[in-house]
Amino acid sequence: MQAYLSEIFASANRIGSQLIARIPYILLGLLVIILFLFIAGSVQSLVEKLLKKAGRRDNVALVFGRLARWSTVIAGFLLGLMVVLPGFSPAELLASLGIASVAIGFAFKDILQNFLAGMLLLLTAPIEEGDQIVVSGHEGTIENIYTRATYLRTYDGRLVLIPNTKLFTNPITINTATDRRRQDFDVGIGYGDDMDGAKKQILEAIQSVPDVLEEPAPEVLATELADSSVVLRARWWVKPQRSNVVRVQDKVITAIKTRLDTEGVDMPYPTQVMLFHDQTEATDGDRSRQREGWPKGSGTVPEPRPVGSVKADAKANGNGQSEKQNAGGSNGRVKMPVA
Repeated sequence: MQAYLSEIFASANRIGSQLIARIPYILLGLLVIILFLFIAGSVQSLVEKLLKKAGRRDNVALVFGRLARWSTVIAGFLLGLMVVLPGFSPAELLASLGIASVAIGFAFKDILQNFLAGMLLLLTAPIEEGDQIVVSGHEGTIENIYTRATYLRTYDGRLVLIPNTKLFTNPITINTATDRRRQDFDVGIGYGDDMDGAKKQILEAIQSVPDVLEEPAPEVLATELADSSVVLRARWWVKPQRSNVVRVQDKVITAIKTRLDTEGVDMPYPTQVMLFHDQTEATDGDRSRQREGWPKGSGTVPEPRPVGSVKADAKANGNGQSEKQNAGGSNGRVKMPVA
């Protein structure tokens, strides 16, 4: 028993002696780690200043500044471990992780994908804060771009967090990519209205709105002969911001409606015409003019038939057909003898 206790005390003495001998190295390792912690802040500030001076955006400078800071902290921690434990090396640490690092990689796959996509978005800068975009059914203004997600403020005030992988892999419509944006609006006029005159009135109405850009110039084009109207498409250019687009469209439509009403241009409702006869009676109007169901005549046109003659003719034709049918039926009957 005494020998066993003596061995324990001897081991404790050896450990204590080794620990005391390592105290200077431990203190030096802690000093190295603390020194790198202070250096990390300066490295972050330096990286941010250099990137801002190079014309990079503030969030890009902030992200890469933080990366530089944490890289410096990790380097200082590893160097401190190497001072405290002379036999330690970072390569051995990475080798010891082995399969565990693969498992961690699979577990954080989505996070790493979003992080890398965020870094590429910040570096390549296809979109920027303040851009108005449409992506994956969401439309709004970009508020912030972070390494994991992008914050999108919709036009009705809601905040949407979009993972950066969606922005990097899906199509994006950037409404504010250029300094102008075209708008279209269809106006239907009656078939009896002067098309050229209506085009002129619509064009003047568009040009009267001050926020419509002069270049490219507005234009009005005929696009369709619809069921109850001739469709004229008005096109004009405005500044691309959403608030401006909506406000100018309101002014343009109001100006077009007011001008056409003032000039007496018809804007017909959708209608359907049902003709129960051939419109050739005297009460059906002038046959030399174009009407629904009757083309405009050229030169001399047939005189209209007297009122009621169409019905009389139809009745007469009906009676004649009935008599023929009856006659044919009697000739075809065969009398059978009665038993």
